[in-house]
Amino acid sequence: MSLKNTWLFPIAYCDAAEPWQLGFQDAATPMMQGIIDLHHDIFFFLIIILIFVLWMLVRALWHFHYKRNPIPERIVHGTTIEIIWTIFPSIILMFIAIPSFALLYSMDEVVDPTITIKAIGHQRYWTYEYSDYNSSDEQSLTFDSYMIPEDDLELGQLRLLEVDNRVVVPAKTHLRMIITSADVLHSWAVPSLGVKCDAVPGRLNQTSIFIKREGVYYGQCSELCGTNHAFMRAPE
Repeated sequence: MSLKNTWLFPIAYCDAAEPWQLGFQDAATPMMQGIIDLHHDIFFFLIIILIFVLWMLVRALWHFHYKRNPIPERIVHGTTIEIIWTIFPSIILMFIAIPSFALLYSMDEVVDPTITIKAIGHQRYWTYEYSDYNSSDEQSLTFDSYMIPEDDLELGQLRLLEVDNRVVVPAKTHLRMIITSADVLHSWAVPSLGVKCDAVPGRLNQTSIFIKREGVYYGQCSELCGTNHAFMRAPE
C-alpha cells in the first residue's frame, strides 16, 4: 500500500490484493480509472435491469395465480410490447458501447514514450531491459526478477508478491512496455495499472502506461504457464 497525505487525513491506497477482496485495486493510471468507471456505469444498468425483471416476475406470479385468475387470457402476441422490448435493450447497449469503445481505442493509443522497458517472460521469472540506455549488448541495463520465497520474507513483505529486483520507473511519465517470452505463453499483468498483456514467444506486444502517483504495484503472470505458474510475479 502507498500513503497520500491530505489536509484532513492520510489516504492508504490498495495496490495489492487483500483477503476476501471483492472490488478493484485502487487505480494508479488513467486507464485503470477508466476501467473502474466503465464497470460502475455497466453495474448501474445491471441493477436497473435486475429490479425490472424481478418486478415483472413477482407481478406475473401475483396476478396470474390460478386462484386469482382461473381463466387466463390467451394472448398470441402484442405488437407494442414487442417493439418496446426490442428498442429499450438496443438503447441500453448503445449507452454501454459508446464509453467502452472509447476506452478500448484509448488503450491502443501509443503516446511518444519517455522510457521504453522490455519484459521477457521465462519459466518462472521475468527479465527486464531498459532499452533506451543500452549502448551495447555487453553494457545493457538488464536484470532478472524472481519471486522471494516465503521463508526469506521480511516483516511487512507480502507473500507470493514480493520479488528480489523491482522495476523502478518515474511517476507522471509516459512509459512503453514491450513484452515477449523466451519459452512458453505468459501474460504480464499489474491490476493497479490496468495492464494485462500477453507474452508470446517470437512476438513483441506493446502497451503504454502513465502512472499518476508513486507507490509499489504488484502484478503476476496471468497465463497458465506450467507447474509453478503461481510463483511468477511482476511488481513495480
